[in-house]
Amino acid sequence: MTELRALYQEVILDHNKHPRNFHAVDPHSHQANGYNPLCGDKVHVQLRTNGDGCIEAIGFQGEGCAISTASASIMTESLKGHSIEQARAISERFHRLVTDDNAQADASLGKLGVLAGVRAYPMRVKCATLAWHTLQAALNDEDEVVAE
Repeated sequence: MTELRALYQEVILDHNKHPRNFHAVDPHSHQANGYNPLCGDKVHVQLRTNGDGCIEAIGFQGEGCAISTASASIMTESLKGHSIEQARAISERFHRLVTDDNAQADASLGKLGVLAGVRAYPMRVKCATLAWHTLQAALNDEDEVVAE
């Protein structure tokens, strides 16, 4: 097993067993629900921004596979303290990372880089991106459930 693959598995397992920010955010300024009908993953994302438009609190709830849970957990860790514009940019870079075979992980993505491994498993990409698409819906104040 390659070192990167071992790291990938270690990070996924850690964030699945001990998800960070797995809680409601109360009060919150943005929220959305996501659902992947192919595997049954469900996620509810909530966040609160401060007066400067930065994410001061972010959390998620729901149930899903290890990749879905780990991706949501790492997402919340990665976005806390960033502005909405920065969060959108990180989200776009992450999406490219897991969908574009030519994309490379860069240091700015931190732990998110280990999720590049899902590219090798196209059915798992939806698991990795569910929380991120739900985040985008929350930032856009969309009421409909995101179906991945």
